[in-house]
Amino acid sequence: MRTPLTLTLLGLAALALVAVAVLPGYASSEASPTEVPVVSAEPGDTAPDFTLADTYGETHTLSDYAGEWVVLEWLNYDCPYVRKHYNSDTMQRLQEHATEQGAVWLSIVSSAPGEQGHFSNDEMNARTEAHGGHQTAVLIDEPGTVGRAYGARTTPHMFIINPDREIVYNGAIDDRPTPDPASLEGAINYVRQALHAAMNGEEVATARTQPYGCSVKYAR
Repeated sequence: MRTPLTLTLLGLAALALVAVAVLPGYASSEASPTEVPVVSAEPGDTAPDFTLADTYGETHTLSDYAGEWVVLEWLNYDCPYVRKHYNSDTMQRLQEHATEQGAVWLSIVSSAPGEQGHFSNDEMNARTEAHGGHQTAVLIDEPGTVGRAYGARTTPHMFIINPDREIVYNGAIDDRPTPDPASLEGAINYVRQALHAAMNGEEVATARTQPYGCSVKYAR
């Protein structure tokens, strides 16, 4: 015999199941603008190949950079976290350091048209020049295909790829997950550390960290 308490508990359980069933994105294969499908772009994995055009119309294919070090930076110039690093020259100094060491630096914009961080090529070039960027190229990924292939979640989100096209770092630029420029004092720059260790044949002590910043503004 079911008592009133038993019936109440059964009713609550049924409501919980209904609530789970209607959660946004639950059991869905399509990601919302702030959700990214689970992929395998972790340290030790082969970096997914891609071809993208840069802001000058030239195409870049990752596999064409075989034998070279490559740094990927997910970029949104209007994101406060990105502005922290560009307004303080943190990112530009890191770009300059990496490219002087012979690395290729590709900044990737996966913002969809109409979303924050999406600009015309001319506007993007003007902003890059104004910031004094030292990227090898700024690549445009309007459909978000490349961003999703890498599981890029935030701007910035950083990857280092070795000459064998193996990912050796995936994560945040540093250990200060805040847009406050004052936080840069004494920050540990994970990308600089990982690049130095990997390029010198040493084990990367911190190969995976949690990226922080604005969500990548993927196409809805």
